[in-house]
Amino acid sequence: MLKTFLQLLGDDVRLLRRYLWLAVAYGVLCGLAMAALAPMLEHGLRADWRPAIGWLVALLLGVLLSWMLRRAVEQAGVRVGVAVLQSGRHRLGHHMASLPIGWYTPGNTARIGHVVTQGMMGIAQLPAHVFTPLISGVATALIVLLALFAWSPLLGLVALIALPLLAGAFAWASSMSARANAAFQRDFAGASQRMVEFAQAQSVLRALSGDGNSTRFLEQAITAQRQSGLRLMVLSSLSSVLCTWAVQLVFAALLLVAVSGLNAATGDALSNAKVISFTVSLLLLVRWLEPLQEIAGYAEVLRSAGAQLKAVRDLFAAQPLLQPGKVIPAGDPCVELHDVRFQYPESPDEVLRGVSLRAEPLSMTALIGVSGSGKSTVMRLIARFFDATQGAVLIGGVDVRDMGDAQLAGQISQIFQDSHLLCGSIADNIRIGRPDASDAQVLQAAQQAGLDEVIARLPQGLLTLVGENGARLSGGERQRVAIARALIKESPILLVDEATAALDAENQFIIARALARLKGKRTLIVIAHQLSTVAMADQIVVLEDGVVVECGAPAQLQARQGRYAQFLARHRAAKGWRMAAAQMTGDAV
Repeated sequence: MLKTFLQLLGDDVRLLRRYLWLAVAYGVLCGLAMAALAPMLEHGLRADWRPAIGWLVALLLGVLLSWMLRRAVEQAGVRVGVAVLQSGRHRLGHHMASLPIGWYTPGNTARIGHVVTQGMMGIAQLPAHVFTPLISGVATALIVLLALFAWSPLLGLVALIALPLLAGAFAWASSMSARANAAFQRDFAGASQRMVEFAQAQSVLRALSGDGNSTRFLEQAITAQRQSGLRLMVLSSLSSVLCTWAVQLVFAALLLVAVSGLNAATGDALSNAKVISFTVSLLLLVRWLEPLQEIAGYAEVLRSAGAQLKAVRDLFAAQPLLQPGKVIPAGDPCVELHDVRFQYPESPDEVLRGVSLRAEPLSMTALIGVSGSGKSTVMRLIARFFDATQGAVLIGGVDVRDMGDAQLAGQISQIFQDSHLLCGSIADNIRIGRPDASDAQVLQAAQQAGLDEVIARLPQGLLTLVGENGARLSGGERQRVAIARALIKESPILLVDEATAALDAENQFIIARALARLKGKRTLIVIAHQLSTVAMADQIVVLEDGVVVECGAPAQLQARQGRYAQFLARHRAAKGWRMAAAQMTGDAV
């Protein structure tokens, strides 16, 4: 738990150290003030007023100092919480930015959202509202225990033996709800993800779920969260009750020991001194149990805090890709894969099995193959979303594992099938590829990507806001913006992952034309299913079950009558079917 705070605070760890020292000092001072009750009560019962008044003054002074120190502790705790929210989020964000892109699965993304919003806010409140009573309570209990030892060694020994038993009871009670809390946190993150998904997919849900069934997945997620939350509440309540019972049992045992000692003393004349000793012992017992009772009340809160800190610790435990010690300059913009094998984490099967290929500088290489053949995985390994399980991926003769993130990013631009646009204008999204680009350079990239007619149609042109994830633009327009920001980056290698998939013929033509303009100017590696795109390639690589089954120029592969020839035959047949269907429709009309 403390290690996670150190990771979050970094250079601000001095604030945590100061807070811990103040909290311990506050607890010790409270314990000394409570211990002062014993001699004050003893002298008061004996009518020895002068020392009694002296201890009373010491008690009042201790209470005053405790009150002043409590304010300092609270202020120090607030400072630690603010540092967690400010510096901690920055450090977590910096660590997230160093993780490989392949780590960002939907599940991990949901975890990040939950931790950054709910988790970090809860962690920031821990010092001022949870740690202070716990730390001071432990320190106070130990000081009062020492006073109890001095007053009654037998009671002190019994209380000391009870401490590890209480700790074990607290730990066992906390473990009862730990698994339920993990399930609740998982379901909470899942429900949050479903809510965002439900809001973003309204057009699809309303078009395909006219019977009102569009909320089915959201309702299932909310139901799972409600059920796990109810189970967590029941187990948490039971855990708190068990902790309280454990403290009460210890008190009963100590009271039994004290009463037994008093009964043993009745064999002789019961003196005032023995009655006073018994009374003071009871007072110390009560004062010793008070902070323990408060700790028991916070046991469940502490367990929940531990779960939040564990979520942060798990994020910090995610390992970034190794960075090289020194930069090795890359040569010409060629891309090579040498006997590459790859297996996704937690997957039993290899996706790539000994893939070798070479994309010559300023050439165009098309990757084709059925779904699941490994095309996208090849692209991800070139961009170093992951590191190859075996073999090597080289850019300009340099292994990508020997390139720093900045160097690799400078070599590669990427266009994905699903282009994500940020809230802002068209120009803002294009400038992501080159933040210092001038307006003229942004306009030139937009024109090269076929955005000129879109810009001319929009009243605000390049300054038009795209909305959340580009919602105000069509799919083809979003893809053209993505191409423009890849072009403005001017990287020597461009990776295109099915850029024309799911687009209409007009947008396919515009994007294919933009790629054709780049041919011979950059090294292009594309995943394509359109014949127009494939036909432009200098080299075609056919993948099947993670293996390269054919590689060569289009004319050579077509002459072999192999997989590529079958690919052409299927697409020509499908094209002929579409043309015939169109003619039949026209005749019917």
